[in-house]
Amino acid sequence: MTGLSTILIVVGLFLLGGIYSFVKQQMPKGLIVLLSVGAAMCLAAGVLRLDVWS
Repeated sequence: MTGLSTILIVVGLFLLGGIYSFVKQQMPKGLIVLLSVGAAMCLAAGVLRLDVWS
């Protein structure tokens, strides 16, 4: 695993935790959607950088 992949995956998981917290606190839907997109992008980028499929 490269350092950048690890950072991206950790950030994505952190954002997922934030989404769970915001949903429990009934925060605005726009903020939850924004965090969801950010988490998905970080996790996808981190996994793609792992070069699992190469």
